[in-house]
Amino acid sequence: MAWFGCWIALLVVVGGGTMVVVGGANVSYDGRSLIIDGQRTILFSGSIHYARSTQDMWPSLIAKAKQGGLDVIQTYVFWNLHEPQPGQYDFNGRNDIISFIKQIQQQGLYVSLRIGPFIEAEWSYGGLPFWLHDVPGIVFRTNNEPFKLHMQNFTSKIVNMMKEENLFASQGGPIILSQIENEYQNIEGSFHDDGRQYVNWTATMAVGQNTNEPWMMCKQDDAPDPVINTCNGMRCEETWKGPNSPNKPSLWTENWTSFLQGYGDDAPMRTAEDLAFHTTLFIIKMNGTFVNYYMYHGGTNFGRTSAAFIITGYYDQAPLDEYGILRQPKYGHLKEMHAALKQCLQPLLYGGLAIENLGQDQDAYVYTTSSGECAAFLLNNNTRESVEVEFHDTQYHLPAKSISILPDCKLVVFNTAMVGTQVSTRSMQPIMRFSSSQQWEAFSEIVPQFDQTSLRSDGLLEQMNTTKDASDYLWYTFRMQNNISEAQPMLRVNSNGHVLRAYVNGALVGSAHGTRKVTKFIFENTVSFSNGINNISLLSVMVGLPDSGAFLESRRAGLQEVLIQEQNFTSYLWGYQVGLLGEKLSVYTNEGSRYVTWSQYSSPRTLTWYKTVFDSPSGNESLALNLGSMGKGEVWINGQSIGRYWVSFKTPTGSPSQTWYNVPRSFLKPTENLLVLFEEENGNPLNISLDTVSINKVCGHVSDSHPPRVNPWGVHHPYPWRPKPKVHLWCPHNRIITRIIFASHGNPSGNCERYSIGKCHSPNSKHVVEKACLGKRQCWISHTIETFGGDPCPGTPKTLLVDARCE
Repeated sequence: MAWFGCWIALLVVVGGGTMVVVGGANVSYDGRSLIIDGQRTILFSGSIHYARSTQDMWPSLIAKAKQGGLDVIQTYVFWNLHEPQPGQYDFNGRNDIISFIKQIQQQGLYVSLRIGPFIEAEWSYGGLPFWLHDVPGIVFRTNNEPFKLHMQNFTSKIVNMMKEENLFASQGGPIILSQIENEYQNIEGSFHDDGRQYVNWTATMAVGQNTNEPWMMCKQDDAPDPVINTCNGMRCEETWKGPNSPNKPSLWTENWTSFLQGYGDDAPMRTAEDLAFHTTLFIIKMNGTFVNYYMYHGGTNFGRTSAAFIITGYYDQAPLDEYGILRQPKYGHLKEMHAALKQCLQPLLYGGLAIENLGQDQDAYVYTTSSGECAAFLLNNNTRESVEVEFHDTQYHLPAKSISILPDCKLVVFNTAMVGTQVSTRSMQPIMRFSSSQQWEAFSEIVPQFDQTSLRSDGLLEQMNTTKDASDYLWYTFRMQNNISEAQPMLRVNSNGHVLRAYVNGALVGSAHGTRKVTKFIFENTVSFSNGINNISLLSVMVGLPDSGAFLESRRAGLQEVLIQEQNFTSYLWGYQVGLLGEKLSVYTNEGSRYVTWSQYSSPRTLTWYKTVFDSPSGNESLALNLGSMGKGEVWINGQSIGRYWVSFKTPTGSPSQTWYNVPRSFLKPTENLLVLFEEENGNPLNISLDTVSINKVCGHVSDSHPPRVNPWGVHHPYPWRPKPKVHLWCPHNRIITRIIFASHGNPSGNCERYSIGKCHSPNSKHVVEKACLGKRQCWISHTIETFGGDPCPGTPKTLLVDARCE
């Protein structure tokens, strides 16, 4: 057992329903779990990143996480946000990590702090500040003295800030677990012995911070004692070797609730059933006692913070979507699972395990304490077929690829494959359209020529080293005498990414781009030259900095080779302009917009700034800009960037990766809000709309075989009878159920996505549901023949499916 001498106490304020961490209990670990106040515990955690949300969202996000059965909030620390220049720190606004952690504490939850300070996280440069690139002799993330110096300085800065605010567990704060580095094992071999030395130094440095609570390294099988090695992935019970010491617990740092999404990628999906199955299997198969969902709320990559080719909306398929709205059934199904597993704590944490074979792909994991407490988990590992099994002289139905949880080894309270919570549908409804050309003004970005540049070089400069991440844009320009015999010679550009827009004498001659998986690309097109001198201007555009891999400081971007009809201009005299004129003048702000002459909008144009003003809509529903008519660029509200957009880069199914872009209400004023877009292509702003984001449809689906909802009083306070499952429907605040779209008690076919009435159907199904639900914000319908006035088909297993509209 490893002891860290931390002291926490939990004071429950009954009147307000909140729990405040104030100090008083040891935090330690052994080979079974983390230990708080001398008690082993199973902790469910969720990643919510302060920088990917707004301050006004934090209380609601934390409260919903707590209501969803979480014990811990996990967050990265974003080095490049907090130290944009050496020794210059920013902890204001969305960067106020101290306030974020204190709000978590106020709501009675713990904190898992992933300091890194390299984090990856699909975040620009993996969270490293770009100024590190220019530190003499630096090599990132290895046994390199300049890097270790700056890494230790920032780590100590964060640790000392937490200590000053009494936020570590040893001081009565909520931070019970910290992380150093991130997924280093992926690149450790690239540095050979220096990699191993770096791992040892990193662990020693972290423990030497004397926080008096455990440290972890995720995805790092060789994490040195006492640092805990942890797992990342979707199936840690299959892919992870487990703790590297019998004295360390099994922790899952990133249980991916969906997956990262790049421009050009379809939205990755992970079902609630799959999440529940693998989470439960990790707990019973690997003695897992800490599971963190990555992400629980993904949020928004505001500004230019996303990594290369990563979309602005982050992990929108998480239990809380980008706007903080419950993503059902994922949120509710996990909540039910948490409640079921918490009823099994004593046997899981203090009992012995016996595995009983129930069939070819079926096993019972049975935990029993010395006092006789028993919890069982019935596993069906067959991915195609449901089965009937006998366990302790009782028959149980196990759907395909599922685990049934029996907290008393008798009664099933939850099955991972049987979703009892409602399915909700998110809707975007236009509340304001910007369809009049009179609303818009335009300013065309100037295409610079060689003579207008002041930065010169005999050759092609690397883009990141030239822009210093001050802009996504770098102009490469040169001039040439037209002495080519071909009427339309071929222009060929070899680029390391990410986008190229080629201009000859100020006229666009073509564009090309790479992808998230293959950032390099070749642009080829025939061009026409004028007699005499011609100006070639090549706009190289990055869509975020890289965020992972060894030797990140040596990564290259921008143009590599330029040929015109086989004549190589790579070593020619080039002129450069970093960024755009509109960026330099900050035309996306009220003050900066006065420095240029705006004209009335006439038609779509490339490299154009568009601006308009609007009043803030009433209400409190989330808002999003529908940019489906635009191409590629960036958008600002009152001078604050809500992120890059790239609607023209379609997915394999032919849709944009992201159409709606989050507009936080905290960015808005009551009137005269300034909306500015920079459009690289020829998108049409007249089809932009401001939409409300809400739940407009809810559906419930239960059957005879569904277990009832988990008894909140636990297995030791059983229901007086075995209740039937219920369909529970509820609409968001300020909405009610206005229409029952479909209702059938019998054997309807399909599910909440597609359904039809089956051969067995209670004819008054819709009437019964309408009477129970119409005009209400929420309603319950019992799945019983009595509720529906009789049995329409005796002997046939029954299902109740209800689909309703919220307005």
